[in-house]
Amino acid sequence: MEKANEPSGCELRISKTFRAPVELVWEVWTNPEHIKNWWGPNGFTTTIHKMDVVKNGEWLLTLHGPDGKDYPNKSIFQEIIFRKKIVLRHFNPNFITTVNFEPNGNQTLMEWHMLFESQETFETVVKTFKADEGLKQNVEKLEKYLSTKIHQS
Repeated sequence: MEKANEPSGCELRISKTFRAPVELVWEVWTNPEHIKNWWGPNGFTTTIHKMDVVKNGEWLLTLHGPDGKDYPNKSIFQEIIFRKKIVLRHFNPNFITTVNFEPNGNQTLMEWHMLFESQETFETVVKTFKADEGLKQNVEKLEKYLSTKIHQS
């Protein structure tokens, strides 16, 4: 069951247990050929320009909105622990994302945490861009995508 905590302070958190092994969840999180298929809120598509999943590696992508606007994104991977943890710093707006993966047999608990640099940034991102809702939608899209991969194997 999806669990989303209400935004508080300068952070957003969501956790979800997927009916997929950690190997698959990690693969769809770290392979641009997979992540482009589920990343972003509902109605958005994603173009991955660069995704170097190593410490200090760059992740450049463009979200294409349903309104026809493009939203370039830049992040730098701060920490990568294979099949366990991803930490990245996102720029403009500035925040740190930490995603933990905990295997449990054929299931994986994912805990996703976003920490914004200030209350003002947090409020802008949540109120203006609905980042809290976008995060939930991203996790729902990930779950749907994983279910297609499970049924293919």
